[in-house]
Amino acid sequence: MAQTFSPVAPVACSFVESKSAVKSASGMNMKINDVPASFRILKQHPTAAAAMPPLTGGVRVVTAAEYKQAAQCLAEAFCQDDVARYLVDVPDREHWSEQEKWALHVEILEYITYSHILKGLVTTVGDFEAVALWMPPGQHAEDCLTLLRSGMWRLHYRLSPEGKRRFFTEFLPLLHDTMASTLGARQHAAWYLVYLGTKPRARGQGHARSLLEHVTRMADRERRPCYLESSNGSNPPIYRKFGFEVHKTIYLQRGDRNVPLDVMVREPVGVEEKK
Repeated sequence: MAQTFSPVAPVACSFVESKSAVKSASGMNMKINDVPASFRILKQHPTAAAAMPPLTGGVRVVTAAEYKQAAQCLAEAFCQDDVARYLVDVPDREHWSEQEKWALHVEILEYITYSHILKGLVTTVGDFEAVALWMPPGQHAEDCLTLLRSGMWRLHYRLSPEGKRRFFTEFLPLLHDTMASTLGARQHAAWYLVYLGTKPRARGQGHARSLLEHVTRMADRERRPCYLESSNGSNPPIYRKFGFEVHKTIYLQRGDRNVPLDVMVREPVGVEEKK
């Protein structure tokens, strides 16, 4: 659930996990507080069953060796995003400096980006001027192996107690349940746009359009819906130009103020309807 068109704050980040995934991550045989001195993210081959659209218009797939560059792009795009800040601007981290919060912000996006390289589709244009994270139909990143290899498990100790409550018990279950209730039986047939971010200096050059249309054109050919959540109030009118419509608005409620997320769905457009 994340996209960026606005020059102020792109859209929200979203790494959707089911409640069972949250439980499985918590129940794994690991000592969360025993932090290794170093950690190397392991490689995992993407699932062969995931259908990937052909590369066009300067769009290319991000490799595992490039996950840091892709995550840095998203970190810059979402540096002031309400949902991104929701995990780091917490009462029990008020003593942290902005540098420490920024480092955690980047770290979270590195784990999310790598998990989507392993199990989803991560694309970019230019010199990492814009990046999109998609989860293809029928795929997910909630299995224990992906949680371990991407580093996502480390958030159990990197986030503060309040940050963990917001992420694991509010944010992830809310996104998962909302997608299920919105799409119903089509949940596993949809392309899920998790993040779409453009660096501030690269906005206005059509990069977001290229990354969006790279998948939506294929979704149209296969008659599949596309799904996203947007935390930037200025973005829904822009997404409507690409065929997305707001179905409902949900709220994160643990902070000092509620953070709204617009849930948007794009229905496939028939080839015969296109001009």
